[in-house]
Amino acid sequence: MLILTRADVRRLIEMEPVIAAVEAAHVALADGRASQAIDHATALPGGDGVMLPMAAAIAVPAVVGTKLLADVPSNAGRALRTQHSTITLIDPVTGRCRGFLDGIEITLHRTAAASAVATRALARPDVRTLGLIGAGNQARSHVQALRAVREFDRVVVWSRRYETAERFAAEERADGLVVEVRDSPEAVVRAADVLCTLTPSRDPIVRGLWFTPGMHVNAVGAPPRPDHREIDSVGIARSRVIVDDVASSLDRSGEVCVPIAEGTIDRSHIAGDLGAVLTGRCAGRTSADEITLFNSVGLALQDMATAAYLLAAAEACGVGLEVDLQAEHAPPSFT
Repeated sequence: MLILTRADVRRLIEMEPVIAAVEAAHVALADGRASQAIDHATALPGGDGVMLPMAAAIAVPAVVGTKLLADVPSNAGRALRTQHSTITLIDPVTGRCRGFLDGIEITLHRTAAASAVATRALARPDVRTLGLIGAGNQARSHVQALRAVREFDRVVVWSRRYETAERFAAEERADGLVVEVRDSPEAVVRAADVLCTLTPSRDPIVRGLWFTPGMHVNAVGAPPRPDHREIDSVGIARSRVIVDDVASSLDRSGEVCVPIAEGTIDRSHIAGDLGAVLTGRCAGRTSADEITLFNSVGLALQDMATAAYLLAAAEACGVGLEVDLQAEHAPPSFT
């Protein structure tokens, strides 16, 4: 088994191969060459956290594995990450463990990659302004990923903390990008051709009344819980909604679960999933003025596809720590 730490993953990972891997995984799911379990969260005792096991299998290339995600909102008060994850890859023939990877960078990259795949499939070709609600790590990864699929002239950004937005803007300007900090979510939404919502919000930050004709939205940030959402019911109702996976979204996405429970929309409002759009089974954008929205809850198959690419890269480069978990004898000690 090869162990890859966060530093190992950061050293190896590149956005464009992740975009390609995530796109191929969605196509495989649509074609029946991939499968994944419906994830169910388990409450962590003694706090507000939940544990979410996420399993998936892809036939070609052969990938089987599980991601274990811990979502602990109260970690914010401890100066710790609110989410931690580890990924285990299994040999699909023998069942033996092939890889054990830290999931932080993988999650950041595959989430942004999914938004990039959706943006390439759904956004108008003439988009120029990228809007970001949130200015943390997901904002950085989304700028990198979306610039790989569309030519943006500028980025407009809002964060609850002005200092966070200004720090993000300074970093991105150093790379030659035009970045403007706005004083409200509404100002960002109204200026954006493509909007990404990237906050761990429970209650809506973005109002659908602010949406402009022809825009594309990637709803990304809310944790995978049926009562957490960043966009209000009006926004969902006004949009052509494409999801990463229909069953997963109906089970754990507040973006669709809440408006369905309210009666604002019904299940038929979900036009289809991303794989269906990529394979031509479902129409994507149907007119230049249509508002399209990609609802991303995050899928295990995205993690497995990304982890498999990284494992192959690590093996080729000699990166990582090789461990035999099933060794029957202790390794020799050196004194």
